[in-house]
Amino acid sequence: MKIGIDALAYYVPQQYLPIETLAEARNIEYAKLNKGLGLTSMSFPDTDEDAATMGANAVLNLFTDEPLDPSTVGRLYLGTESALDSAKPTATYILDLVEQQLASSHGANCLRNVDAVDMTFACIGAVDALENACLYVRQHPEKKAIIVASDLAKYNLGSTGEYTQGAGAVAIVVSVNPSIISLGDDIGVATKGERDFFKPRRTHTKAALLVEAAALLGQQLSIEDAEAKVAEANGFWGGNRMLRSYVEEPVFDGQYSNFAYVSRISEALAHFGTKVAINPALDWDKVVMHLPYAFQGRRMLVNFYLDWMKANGKWQDVVAVMGSDQPSDKAEAKEWVRAFSKSDYYRAYVAKALAPAERASSLIGNMYTASIFMGLLSTLCDAADKGEAIEGNTIGFMGYGSGSKAKVFQGTVEAGWKKVGRLDLFNALENRSPVDFKTYELWHNERLTAPLSPEKSGFTFTGLRTEENQEFFRDYTFTA
Repeated sequence: MKIGIDALAYYVPQQYLPIETLAEARNIEYAKLNKGLGLTSMSFPDTDEDAATMGANAVLNLFTDEPLDPSTVGRLYLGTESALDSAKPTATYILDLVEQQLASSHGANCLRNVDAVDMTFACIGAVDALENACLYVRQHPEKKAIIVASDLAKYNLGSTGEYTQGAGAVAIVVSVNPSIISLGDDIGVATKGERDFFKPRRTHTKAALLVEAAALLGQQLSIEDAEAKVAEANGFWGGNRMLRSYVEEPVFDGQYSNFAYVSRISEALAHFGTKVAINPALDWDKVVMHLPYAFQGRRMLVNFYLDWMKANGKWQDVVAVMGSDQPSDKAEAKEWVRAFSKSDYYRAYVAKALAPAERASSLIGNMYTASIFMGLLSTLCDAADKGEAIEGNTIGFMGYGSGSKAKVFQGTVEAGWKKVGRLDLFNALENRSPVDFKTYELWHNERLTAPLSPEKSGFTFTGLRTEENQEFFRDYTFTA
């Protein structure tokens, strides 16, 4: 029984910041970001968009583009690290919004018997969702599952992560006899508790904040006096002495995160190899990875590729290309590998296996949980654009989430894959609207007072409730 991806849909915000604009403002050489990392533009959500609206727009697009009957859907799993609540799953916002729009065509409560849940493990949460969806469909072959990956990648202004930001959502239908990709049963996994990237609940004492507030007003207040005033206060300043906050910007260590990524992928590949006898360099026609930036895959995989060449008996081809064997000296070996990564030999592999997935990443940026699935969509749409015959091709998937975990699996392209061409991905990305740097910074600091695209269609966020026992519940609307 084949199980896998039967349909794909996506949503990407309509505005973006050109990377060239960011490079100029931050005094970074544009070629470093464009030629070095593969970055062209950076997508970000409007002021009235969030993980729920982007995810709901992608899911509604599934029902619009496909003959998908809500009564056949048994699960809706959301992978995200941009959740809107610590208790209420963002998936329930998505389900409710989509159900309201389907009511006229499929009846009220048409998704009422769908089990919805959020899955969070940094950027690999939606891969976890996909695995669980496949297990569900295997047990209930008459049913389908919807996977949603919806995220905003936002870093501190001026940080080394700023130029990798991105946003958007991808929605997937998992079913038996899939028309696009059938997925193998075997998965290689590697997990280790790491500190490479996380979004903590930050804590501040109210007294310390009061001292800072007084200083802004030109007054001096000791921490002891502030503690005394807070102890006597009511309302906001009273009660708990601590104030806890959450922000989208993570605590991260870029080099350490890259080390964790490489380590987990290596371990997951080894685990996968104990289940499936493959050599990725020979057996994977295309490779789809989590891409924190577009060229992450090609830069990271070069050492893996060399190992694969040794394993498949083609090492002499590499030696011939380089004119010498790999040096034993560590520093010299590093330069040798760097030179190989720039060779026509390796670039041909990149062009065939990796570049198709990079195409959308370059235009959007890091989509966190949606990155790997946008890479798949990019790969398929690239092949459709170029008229390639990829039915029967094997696609290798390598997912990663900080914290940290990697999963490796593979799939086979099925006969109906060409239907993704009607999604018109690359034309849609080209028709977005660029913004200037000042507007981007105002958005980043949450100082914009109105949406950048007020006339857009789809789901949008309208505000937070203030009624008693409903405080901060999120309200949305839909514009046709």
